[in-house]
Amino acid sequence: MGGKIRLDKYLADMSFGTRTEVKQMIKKGLVGVNGIVVKKPEAKVGEEDQVFVSGKEVTYSEFEYFMLHKPAGVVSATEDRIHKTVLDCIDSNRKDLFPVGRLDIDTEGLLLITNDGELAHELLSPKKHVAKTYYAKIDGVVTEKEILAFKEGLDLKEFVAKSAELVVLSRPSEQQSEIQVTIYEGKFHQVKRMFEAVGMKVLYLKRLSMGTLCLDETLEVGMARPLTKEEIEQLKRK
Repeated sequence: MGGKIRLDKYLADMSFGTRTEVKQMIKKGLVGVNGIVVKKPEAKVGEEDQVFVSGKEVTYSEFEYFMLHKPAGVVSATEDRIHKTVLDCIDSNRKDLFPVGRLDIDTEGLLLITNDGELAHELLSPKKHVAKTYYAKIDGVVTEKEILAFKEGLDLKEFVAKSAELVVLSRPSEQQSEIQVTIYEGKFHQVKRMFEAVGMKVLYLKRLSMGTLCLDETLEVGMARPLTKEEIEQLKRK
């Protein structure tokens, strides 16, 4: 938190309402600090203080970080009139959360949800070349020819994709391949467009990792969990 802040800001930051709504709650005597009812919105509180709203303790955190195992059919947006959004999968009162980057509506896998804009910028900046690894099922037989093409960089008309690491995991049939690919940028539909450039189609796509953050395979599709302290520290490491 970095020192003490006003009680109304503290509660507004934790999404208990707008500053005006929170002030009314405080004045009505619904808020307690260290066992004492506090009716002054300007009262200062810090990390060492215990804050209660209607008898329930509030734990302040400036930033929140969630790992979501994104399901297909859910859009990587903060709001959508038609589809369920990734924020609908998160159990949090905060109103300032957002997905770091995006996965196509039919793509599954790892998605980071946070309100830490600085970290999001670091992970998404083209200058940082943050690695993103995907598993995919491909309609087509991936050979050394495609592996080399991905390594050399593919011309996708609007831009030339940077060198990518393509690995064949298996060939379940004569016309299909299971692969793993690591890219170092995140253009629109990039993985799908890279395979289209070599005459193949992505049938299924799942993101496995982004930077140091790897999908927790015990996390069921559609479920989310807070990042561990270690995961957050690793992501922030320059």
